[in-house]
Amino acid sequence: MPNHPIPRAALRAVGLAVAGALSLAALGTFGGCAPMFVGSAVFGGALVATDRRTSGIQLEDEGIETRAGKRIQDQFADRVRINVTSYNRLVLLTGEVPSVQDRQLAGQLVARVENVKSVVNELAVLGNTTLAQRSTDALITGKVKAAFVDARDLYANAVKVVTDRGAVYLMGRVSQKEADRATDIARSIPGVQKVVRVFELLSEEALQELLPKPIPAPARPPL
Repeated sequence: MPNHPIPRAALRAVGLAVAGALSLAALGTFGGCAPMFVGSAVFGGALVATDRRTSGIQLEDEGIETRAGKRIQDQFADRVRINVTSYNRLVLLTGEVPSVQDRQLAGQLVARVENVKSVVNELAVLGNTTLAQRSTDALITGKVKAAFVDARDLYANAVKVVTDRGAVYLMGRVSQKEADRATDIARSIPGVQKVVRVFELLSEEALQELLPKPIPAPARPPL
């Protein structure tokens, strides 16, 4: 059973804060692209320190989201609603576009962004969702994150959650056991239509190398 470096009440607050912050983001996003870093902003370096990516990769992911968002904005303006989420240089695209050609073009544009390793294109050929639907998606994200915190056998901040039209996408560097546990929890949340796993699976040995090491107790001074 892992020990969380951050108190559970604080982590749960992050999950719930995501819902409120993403609801505000739904009111107006940059070209439909909203980087999902709301939770990290609440506790700053604390969550960064317990992320399973290096600090350099975390910054790289932020840069990928910004550069990809700009390319999409330049190409499509307000014709599309596309969310770009990068985790360990794996990019997830969610949202809506008017045509199959637009879907393919968006994927190609993002794939050519510097440092992108691969693209998972989940864009739907549909009209844009309503503000009410996006607000519901944001609430689902918050509930899933809070449920992860409540599960004592899961590192809550090891899994990134993105919700679009009731579909929950799970990203992160996790073991098979963690992936299955996170999937089961997400499926139990009311309103979730389906769960899509976009994980990078690690062996148990590789995972142990990433887990926080216990801080040794200070040596007792000689009597």
